Amino acid sequence: MIGATFFPSGGGPDRSIFNHIVSAENLFAAWRVFKKGKTRKPDVIEFAHNLENNIFALRDELLAHNWKCGGYKKFSIKDPKPRTIHKATVRDRILYQAVYQILYPIFDKTFIFDSYSSRKDKGTHAGIKRLNIFLRKLNINYTKPVYALKCDIKKYFDSIDHEILISLIKNKVECLKTLALIEKIINSFHKTSGKGLPLGNVTSQVFANIYMNGFDWYVKNELGIKHYIRYNDDFIILSSNKNELIKLIRYIVYFLLNNLKLELHPDKIIIRKLHQGVDFLGAVLLPHRMAPRTKTKRRIIKKSLKMLKELEAGKITKEKFGQSTVSYLGHLSHTKSRVVQHLLHSIRAKMWNLPE
Repeated sequence: MIGATFFPSGGGPDRSIFNHIVSAENLFAAWRVFKKGKTRKPDVIEFAHNLENNIFALRDELLAHNWKCGGYKKFSIKDPKPRTIHKATVRDRILYQAVYQILYPIFDKTFIFDSYSSRKDKGTHAGIKRLNIFLRKLNINYTKPVYALKCDIKKYFDSIDHEILISLIKNKVECLKTLALIEKIINSFHKTSGKGLPLGNVTSQVFANIYMNGFDWYVKNELGIKHYIRYNDDFIILSSNKNELIKLIRYIVYFLLNNLKLELHPDKIIIRKLHQGVDFLGAVLLPHRMAPRTKTKRRIIKKSLKMLKELEAGKITKEKFGQSTVSYLGHLSHTKSRVVQHLLHSIRAKMWNLPE
């Protein structure tokens, strides 16, 4: 639950936040958030069979400061590009949720407004909407030229330096017990020595935003950029002057390398004029309209037709199929893609005509 806070009345993010993290109230709240959508998973069912004992055993380990990570299981997904997920044990994921619930409200207030990844009331749709507002404002309702510099950090999660991340957290968290626990969580995973966060940990979401927060403020305050949006490791800067954007690249590269040990992906430093289409967060923004990426449209059509076949074969329920197509239609509603929306409505109509 993004933005949830479990400080008791009169409490706050002080030196005793460890007690809030390991409180029974917070751990059981973390369990309730964690289990959503997972109640049929075998490992979750097993944990739930002896829930209270398991939660209090975890709490006892934390209070005794002898908690150790139970390791990670690696598997791959396509979302839409291939990603490697490292899944922790149920017990550890509940702990990570408990830590997240306390850390998120402490750090979220320090983030810039236009950071859109893994934050309450943000996300891709909000980021696209904000970018569209910026574009219209900067070129006065599409009457003047505007350019967009889009960058992508090379292997972002794999490149996050543990020492730098911990030092950034120490700037805001003074509780030594909490810091010791956070260090254990961060150091429980290494892509290379001293680097990397696992995709799959809820704590990685807030850690990733903490890591880039200094860069966000550097861009806003030191470089004086007004029209800047970041989503995870992707960010975009707008200007009416193309040469200004070209000059910025040098400062961006220097800051990332010297302060965060990060590099821009050399093939993903792109400057485009609005009339060419600004591609960001799955949408292509053009004068007077937004459209989903061609790849996104093809993927939605392909997945929907595949699920329709599975539905016809009895492999999935109408409810599951309906939920997926509603999700796709919701995504497309933010753009103008009538052809794909019409096709999805046709597929949904076929669903209701199938026999029970």
